[in-house]
Amino acid sequence: MTTPLNSLDIAKPPAATRVVAAMSGGVDSSVVAALLKREGYDVIGVTLQLYDHGAAVHRAGACCAGQDIHDARRVAEAIGIPHYVLDYESRFRDAVIERFAESYLAGETPIPCVECNRTVKFRDLLGLARELGADALATGHYVVSRDLGTGHRGLFRAADAARDQSYFLYATTQEQLDLLRFPLGSIDKAQTRALAAELGLGIADKPDSQDICFVPNGRYADVIEKLKPGASRPGEIVHLDGRVLGRHDGVLRYTVGQRKGLGLSAAEPLYVLRLDADLARVIVGPREALGVREIRLRDVNWLGDLSLDALPVEGLDVAVRVRSTRAPREARLMRDEDGLKIELASDEEGVSPGQACVIYTDAGPDARVLGGGTILRPPLAMLTPAPAFAHAQP
Repeated sequence: MTTPLNSLDIAKPPAATRVVAAMSGGVDSSVVAALLKREGYDVIGVTLQLYDHGAAVHRAGACCAGQDIHDARRVAEAIGIPHYVLDYESRFRDAVIERFAESYLAGETPIPCVECNRTVKFRDLLGLARELGADALATGHYVVSRDLGTGHRGLFRAADAARDQSYFLYATTQEQLDLLRFPLGSIDKAQTRALAAELGLGIADKPDSQDICFVPNGRYADVIEKLKPGASRPGEIVHLDGRVLGRHDGVLRYTVGQRKGLGLSAAEPLYVLRLDADLARVIVGPREALGVREIRLRDVNWLGDLSLDALPVEGLDVAVRVRSTRAPREARLMRDEDGLKIELASDEEGVSPGQACVIYTDAGPDARVLGGGTILRPPLAMLTPAPAFAHAQP
């Protein structure tokens, strides 16, 4: 007789199904571990220490350190599961923090959460899950994975659009996705907090993490200066028309689309249009010059059924997100002699190199993630109007 699938889509009774629960110490991951334990799964809790917890014990809005590790351990004890804390600090520094600093110094605006998921959390933690003989690795992300009927699983937007974290998980590989499970993808945060209270976890009202975990109070420039002393060069703030409007203390202190904090006196509102790290130059201009219709990508991760080499000549109708806070927008995925290209159906503002462009099947609430990549800096000539100093580029 065929064994029916359990709630994790695995053909085993829950008691015979080993699950590693990634426990950050927050409400979401704690609820996941407790729910799975209540359903009778063989649950092992694992918490990663990602940076010096001594500096973060009393800092609200962080994760993976100090108080959070204590909270994860306390929840594991309360629900009666084994719990391990792994020191991944050196891995996290090499794979995430160092790359974060290098990207900012190159004039990009990176997303360390994507890199953390891609490397430490999923690659390394999944390796550990396999060593422990686990059938699945469960996390508290708000995203949905489903069996596609092909022997693989697909990644879909969460039921709660306000909490959907699919943007941050586009770099998950197919091998990783097949082992991952996301039990919270079909509910909202209010329901999760209610479950935490019902399960008696003692953290139902714990605030969500807000900042990048290793950046106190959002002051990322201070962290980069500490990691790379003297690496940030002062330079000029230049208008598109070639006028030098002022000076800056380093391109790492700016991001494309920024308006406030430029320290300029001008008759019109000015926005950061481009960061030129090679020439230590911040290029500014009017808001209409922020509009982008074409995006090029690097480090593409593809989860679609159709091979990228098999894209039709006319391209593929998709939807894309260029910021985590924006809804997917209609676009066309193309391939030419220079590689992959996204053609947007309408102008998108604030498209910043280093950020992610995530590709979906459509703009609907239940859209599947097809993949994504890191946004490349466009050529100067693509700015509208073209800058007066474009010929000065090396």
